[in-house]
Amino acid sequence: MGDGFVAPRASTPEDPLRVAVLLSGSGSGLAALLKHQQNEGCTHKTVVVISDKPNAGGLAHAERYGIPSMPIPLSEKISGLGRRMEQEARILHELAEWGTELVVLSGYMRILTSDFVSRWKGRLINIHPSLLPLFPGAHAHRDVLAAGEEESGCTVHLVDEGVDTGPILAQRTVPVHKGDTVDSLSARVRKVEHVLYPGVLDRFCSNPLSFEIGWGVEIH
Repeated sequence: MGDGFVAPRASTPEDPLRVAVLLSGSGSGLAALLKHQQNEGCTHKTVVVISDKPNAGGLAHAERYGIPSMPIPLSEKISGLGRRMEQEARILHELAEWGTELVVLSGYMRILTSDFVSRWKGRLINIHPSLLPLFPGAHAHRDVLAAGEEESGCTVHLVDEGVDTGPILAQRTVPVHKGDTVDSLSARVRKVEHVLYPGVLDRFCSNPLSFEIGWGVEIH
């Protein structure tokens, strides 16, 4: 893959890639992913779900499917970079414990340190609610509306050391309607996220190196 990216192995339905999902919120994306993984022929399976928020709704989705889940919040006893690294050390421990082969970010609202990213680069995937490289960061919908854009969408990308700057695997567009609010645009984008993300994971897990040429391809 180049640039420090190390691809996971190519998986099969008989030997699916072992996925850890990191989230912070309600977990609607996780729910869509877990439902998709029930399909015959899926080449990935979620083995553990981790949240930085103890009360994140996404943990309940994991419980409903019988998947181990746990909150790993930031420590209240440490500050600065050390606080983030201590939390990530606990996450890394769990990833190893569950034999994780691919880390999927699904509404995970923490910026990972370069140390964490370097360990998983090429096996760390995120979905962002805009058409990157446009509108990175935590307030994509607000920024899209403020810019007067006529369309938005979502982007699945590999994570690198920057913020929403990693190689793009796929995108899907949605229209921005007159009178849209952050909530209405978010809901429209979320619907396509729930289809795009599992589908891209299917393709990526079964043949990771195929995306060397296909990066940036748009799926309608």
